[in-house]
Amino acid sequence: MSAGVGSGAPKKDADRRIGRRALLVGGAAAAVGTGVLARDELAKLWWRMPGVEKARVEGAVDFRGARWLAASTGNFRWADRPDDYGVDMVVIHVTQGSLASAVQVFQDPAHRAAAHYIVGKDGGITQMIRELDVAYHAGNRSYNERSIGIEHEGFVDRPKDFTAAMYAASARLTAGICRRYGIPVDREHIIGHVEVPGTDHTDPGEHWDWDRYLRLVREAQATV
Repeated sequence: MSAGVGSGAPKKDADRRIGRRALLVGGAAAAVGTGVLARDELAKLWWRMPGVEKARVEGAVDFRGARWLAASTGNFRWADRPDDYGVDMVVIHVTQGSLASAVQVFQDPAHRAAAHYIVGKDGGITQMIRELDVAYHAGNRSYNERSIGIEHEGFVDRPKDFTAAMYAASARLTAGICRRYGIPVDREHIIGHVEVPGTDHTDPGEHWDWDRYLRLVREAQATV
C-alpha cells in the first residue's frame, strides 16, 4: 500500500516533533553558552524554534513541469534538507487508488501521511511536499528524514496500471532527484515501500518492473 492511502496512517514521526524541536532549541542554547556550536550551525537551526517557519515560495516545485497541490501541514514536517538531514534514498509507493483520492487524503490533516510526489497513469506529476521537507510517507522516522517519497497511481495487483507513460515520467523524476543529491541509481538507494524496516505495506508489489525502471532512470539521468 501507499503512504497511508487506504490504511491506518503512521503517527510515529508526528508524535515526536515537539520533542525534537525542544532538543534543538535547548541544545543550541546550551552550545551557545559554551561556545561549542558554530555560527553557521545556528543559522541552520534558528528557524526550528517555536513560532518560526522557514520561508517558502508559494507554488514552487522541485521538478520542472510538475503541478503543485499542497499537502496538509499535518502530513509532513518542516525541514531544510539536505542541510539538516542528508537525502540518500528514493522510496517507491503505489496509491492503492486513484490520483484524485491520493490528493484528497494527503490534504486531510487527520490522515498523518503523505508523499512528496504522485505520478499519474498519464505521466503527469503532482508535487505536494517540497523535497526540503520531511514527508510522512515511509512509516519509519529515519527513512522519512533521509528519503523522497514517490507515489504511483493504481493498484499493486493491476499491472496494467503501470503504464509506459508512468514509468518514463517517474524515471525522469527519480533521475533528477538522484542527480541533485548524489544518490546512486541502484536497488540499495531506490527501494519499494515494502522494503522499509517495520512497514506492513506491500507496494509497489510484484508487478513493478524494477529492471525496466532502473534502466529508464539511468537513461534519464544521462540527459538531466
